[in-house]
Amino acid sequence: MTDARSQILGLVRRARGERADAAAVDARLAARRPNLIPARAQLPHAEQVALFLKMAAEAACTVERVAADADVPEALATYLAAQNLPAEVRIAPSLAGLPWDRRPTLTVRPGKADPADAVSVTGAFAGVAETGTLMMLSGPEHPTTLNFLPDTHVVVIRASQVVGTYEDGWARLRAGPGTMPRTVNFITGPSRTADIEMTLYMGAHGPRRLHVILVDSDPS
Repeated sequence: MTDARSQILGLVRRARGERADAAAVDARLAARRPNLIPARAQLPHAEQVALFLKMAAEAACTVERVAADADVPEALATYLAAQNLPAEVRIAPSLAGLPWDRRPTLTVRPGKADPADAVSVTGAFAGVAETGTLMMLSGPEHPTTLNFLPDTHVVVIRASQVVGTYEDGWARLRAGPGTMPRTVNFITGPSRTADIEMTLYMGAHGPRRLHVILVDSDPS
């Protein structure tokens, strides 16, 4: 017995005069070819990292580079104080292992965001150097609400996660051990719009601040 989805798609194909050929579809997916790759991001990895930070800053992010995980709590606390933001943050469960106890004035709570959360702190799957874009995957360790609900979003990403292009990010995801996530979000800078009288308004559809903390070293 075919399911409702297969029945509906079959009706669409017949209406369009198409023949369902699963083998042809599988072959096309297996032989996928990337689109044009900008030369701007075809660089040695160290230069890709520098380009990622530069492009993120041009997209209205604030950026900071630290040496190791142990530096993240201090960097976060300093940023929050500079922005006059509360030292209470909602973090992605994937970041629960960071040494938050090194900055006891911070209050961190793992889990999905709720409307009362002013600041979220998450990781990222990849950083795309060509545009300074963050590639975010949904899942239990990274609830998507953290990307969009709080007014301030802080992202902790490692230098080793920076790739040159969007295609490199997708290739890394496909080569990973897990299944494809339900949602992949690409985030370039804080939310903004200029639809109303060409006046730039920050935070139209999500956070109005996006701060990136790049960690040079991988976990030991």
